[in-house]
Amino acid sequence: MSETILLCPRPLARYAGRFLLLPLLPHQPPLKPLPSEIWTNIFSLAVFATASEAPQRKSADGARMCFSLMLEVALPLLYSHVQIRTVSGLDKFTSRLYTADQKWDSIRRIPYSTPGRWVQTFDLSEMAATLESRQGFMVDSLLTRLFPLMPFLAKLSLSSALPLSRRALSSLTNRDGNSNLRSLGGICYDVSFSSAVSTGEDPFVQLLQKCHNLERLEIIGNAIDPIDLESYPDGLEVIQVPALTVKLNLPRLHSITLLSMPSSSLMYALLSTSLPRLRALSITPYDDIPYPGSFTSKFLDIHGKSLSTLSFFTPKSWPTRLHPSPCTLFHTCPNLRHLSLEYPLPVLILPASTDSTPVVLPLQILSIPRPNGDFWRTLERLLPSLPSLKAIRTRDIRWLRRGMTNRAQEAGVQGEMRDWRRRLARRGIRLLDGDWKETP
Repeated sequence: MSETILLCPRPLARYAGRFLLLPLLPHQPPLKPLPSEIWTNIFSLAVFATASEAPQRKSADGARMCFSLMLEVALPLLYSHVQIRTVSGLDKFTSRLYTADQKWDSIRRIPYSTPGRWVQTFDLSEMAATLESRQGFMVDSLLTRLFPLMPFLAKLSLSSALPLSRRALSSLTNRDGNSNLRSLGGICYDVSFSSAVSTGEDPFVQLLQKCHNLERLEIIGNAIDPIDLESYPDGLEVIQVPALTVKLNLPRLHSITLLSMPSSSLMYALLSTSLPRLRALSITPYDDIPYPGSFTSKFLDIHGKSLSTLSFFTPKSWPTRLHPSPCTLFHTCPNLRHLSLEYPLPVLILPASTDSTPVVLPLQILSIPRPNGDFWRTLERLLPSLPSLKAIRTRDIRWLRRGMTNRAQEAGVQGEMRDWRRRLARRGIRLLDGDWKETP
């Protein structure tokens, strides 16, 4: 309700007049306060859009916000997705969370009362570019202190250049909130953790025993290459099947990456575990090494039927040793939609048909390192059984840019690519380069 305003233009006159002031615009009711959920959506769009365009403006723009809104809405968003690229940044972040955790008391000990409880994504995958050799111990010590302070962590991304010690793995395993973990990436597996007595002694197995809701797992190993076993006094006794194997409980795990790991206690635990939702697998092939020296073929025999995406990949190192892939992929993995092969390309064999009808496979995308004449003969034999094949990708090759001469376009691998493209076009199959482009 508005107040009546009277104007007195001549207050000192004997008979001063009074005029009623009428508003020219209608009365505006006060704005209703927005609930915190709406402010959360507004700030999430503003903060993350600003961070993606110019990360250095993130803190400056946040400082202009209302202080109460900053405490209630913006700060949890700033801490929810943390990416650290330097050791000094990791040191400051750990000190900040540790100091805030020390200020707790029995009254304010609620789930979202300190910054560590807001962290949901923690990414150190780009720290390897700035890491010095003498800083590895410092990073391991900081992570040992940091893991218990983030109980609601859902995604952890490390770097294979940051191997975790037993104390850091123990800190990650014994903290509260491992049931919240959905993704573990960039984990470096040390062969010294593998045990021939029991998989339960492996710290990585102990960690996965606590992560029942894990959906994605990525492990890069530094295991012993079986070719190098001749330099060890015990020879093949270095690789043994554990006497006691622990079965894990991973009902939600749908994507696994296992690189440079011919054999380990963790892999034997995965062989004994039921993985009902497994759909995507990336693995380094070791088909020329029989089980138990390598578990690759054994893993496909057990878990291959549920796979829709299978990728063979050998990390580039010096010297790079390429092992063959199984030739019976379509026997063990009959439901593949996407298959990515590694050198040397296998001579794939079709499964036998139960009747006179030809075998039909649901494969839609096939990836190879680069085209060659030998594999074309294998592919030409497989094409009648691949009616759903839509594209073949050469992941290590790019089309030459426009403007190059016709002689350059027809020479070498580029000429082979153009020849494959003409042949595949007759069957309605596209040839894509490493950038998923059909033409230059």
